[in-house]
Amino acid sequence: MSDELSDAELLALFRKEESRHYAFNLLVRQYQRRLYAFIRRMVTDHDEAQDVLQETFIKAWHGLDGFRAESQLFSWLYRIAHNECLNHLRKAKRRVFVSNDAVIERLSTTLDSSEHFSGDAIQRKLQIAVMRLPAKQRAVFTMKYFEALKYEDMSRVTGTSVGALKSSFHIAVKKIENWLLTDQTKLGLPTSKKQDSDD
Repeated sequence: MSDELSDAELLALFRKEESRHYAFNLLVRQYQRRLYAFIRRMVTDHDEAQDVLQETFIKAWHGLDGFRAESQLFSWLYRIAHNECLNHLRKAKRRVFVSNDAVIERLSTTLDSSEHFSGDAIQRKLQIAVMRLPAKQRAVFTMKYFEALKYEDMSRVTGTSVGALKSSFHIAVKKIENWLLTDQTKLGLPTSKKQDSDD
């Protein structure tokens, strides 16, 4: 958007005591929708996603004085959100003493109440398959497939090498394909012999 401030402008405003809160409010308005979209795809539940988003911005508020602009502000915020999502999922896994399938079934009921999840049956099956991935693979797949981030940006967000991210994404794609193929077979739907050839 043309009315968005640059990183340098936001940081300059934030570092002045009289405009600090104003600058942070601008930052929140500028980035919250994109961050929420990523977080919601990771945790699926709206209320939990809002909690993770709030925690992301709390950490950003406390850490912004130390931000040295060695990366883009959005990459830095994305990294905080990524870590908060992984922490949230780790804690949620410890709280739930049921099978993984039961957790996925519970989470899948939250998909229909969000603009971020299409009502299309295929898209819904895709998101449920994504939820079956380990948290770190889910993050990689979400960033690449849904958010269309470049591997270099993903590397800055996750602290993982580009090569490892490409491998992780490829493995995630294969797992999802296999799950969707199995699902099609169960439903008696026609399956295609053609599989993806891209990493």
